[in-house]
Amino acid sequence: MALTPTNFIWMDGKLVPWEKANVHVLTHTLHYGMGVFEGIRCYKTVKGPAIFRLQDHMQRLENSAKFVGIELPYSVEELIKGVRETIKANKIEECYIRPIAFYGYGIMGLDPEGSKVNVAIAVWPWGTYLGEEGLEKGIRAKISPWLRIHPRILPPQAKVVANYANSILAKVDALRSGYNEAILLNIDGNVAEGPGENVFIVKDGKLISPPASSGALVGITRDSIIKIASDEGISFEEYDFTPNELYAADEAFFTGTAAEVTPIREVDGKPIGGGKRGPITEKLQQIFFNTVRGKEPKYEFWLDYVGK
Repeated sequence: MALTPTNFIWMDGKLVPWEKANVHVLTHTLHYGMGVFEGIRCYKTVKGPAIFRLQDHMQRLENSAKFVGIELPYSVEELIKGVRETIKANKIEECYIRPIAFYGYGIMGLDPEGSKVNVAIAVWPWGTYLGEEGLEKGIRAKISPWLRIHPRILPPQAKVVANYANSILAKVDALRSGYNEAILLNIDGNVAEGPGENVFIVKDGKLISPPASSGALVGITRDSIIKIASDEGISFEEYDFTPNELYAADEAFFTGTAAEVTPIREVDGKPIGGGKRGPITEKLQQIFFNTVRGKEPKYEFWLDYVGK
């Protein structure tokens, strides 16, 4: 999806014009992929722009950095302030937010010791990741020939830049094969996740999602849907399941900051359930979108209002 530039990007504690937010071609992370990032959304509400679960996202950024030995030069609180500052400076009511921490210019070679850690926060308008139509009618997915990275290869529970080469390969294969999205299996042949989304299925009224041990990222939107489902009396279980169990599901959907809650109507040409958005998916989706737009008082604690 093409970028729509905004006015300013926060770089190392200062707002700089979008077109001047540049790095050197010999930036370490550009060559070796060792950086960490987050994806966050800000939504328009009657109380002004509200960022969904900002504290949780920034805490995960810090955790990802610790996992791979990157020492962030800013605290979680300073990064949260930076996000608010960037949104206000750009006078934007609804946006996608991309914080990234990376090794900068000055050191080359696999050992990043001595490299400066740079941090940037960008915001821009970004619509529905898998398409507005997909939110209602569902999208078509395929099982990817690429396997999800194993925890002994790269840490799937950290949002590391290098991890997403795995996601790009799966995504591009799906698109070139005529599908909207991919579903990656792990090395054991069980469903892990999408290239940038968690996977849920519904069977006999029960909500099911792969565990972290499958190689799936423990997503923040995923966690939100599990909480909403519990409050609605929908039982949830976390266990490994195979592609055949996915094909036989009554419903399936993706969750993620970019994908939000997107139904899966078909996998590998096989319709899931009735081949359309199912009732449980629709219910959870509706509550989620009401939540992020400030229309569900019980979940308002998940919203960080920019004006405050």
